[in-house]
Amino acid sequence: MISALAVSPVAEIATLLAPADQSAAVARLGLADVSLTARHGCKGPGTVAWLQDLGLPIPPEPNSWLPLDGGGRIARLGFTEFLIEGPDALIAPLVSAPRAAGVYPVLRQDAALILGGARLDELLRQTCNVNFRPLDLAARPVVLTSMVGVGVTVIPELRNGQPAVRIWCDGTYGHYLWETLLGIAVELGGGAVAPHSFN
Repeated sequence: MISALAVSPVAEIATLLAPADQSAAVARLGLADVSLTARHGCKGPGTVAWLQDLGLPIPPEPNSWLPLDGGGRIARLGFTEFLIEGPDALIAPLVSAPRAAGVYPVLRQDAALILGGARLDELLRQTCNVNFRPLDLAARPVVLTSMVGVGVTVIPELRNGQPAVRIWCDGTYGHYLWETLLGIAVELGGGAVAPHSFN
């Protein structure tokens, strides 16, 4: 398993609400740690062809993403840089596949979070300089921006009919980002929840 020795950058501070309180928190504004989801990064002029040879779909434009069969996603962060996230069974073959010429691995030790609920927009207006509301979710946008001073990659989406964002940041900023977002989420009636609460 890829994540056998992995530790979430926020595990030691991510105290969850009681299970009975999590669904109500998610309806308002839930925050979940998904840092242990397997992921792989790669970039370079040979990357598109290499990923296609491995059977992965390629998002048509930079700053867009596609869902993957069996769960997960592939995000195109630039013309030739990609973030692939999903089950270990999807990511392990990527990690072990021989690299083609012009394909370079990108170490992904991100803190990864899901943030969502009816009050998400209120939190985003306090923490981020991007207005996510007018984005066309059908175009599957990927937004590279900053949130409370931390560089983040964000995928806006709907989960159970509620607005949500998936956020990745450098793992060394995980504590700060988690604590800041959680503090605002609690003020807005939400809190820390298990990832499956968003399903």
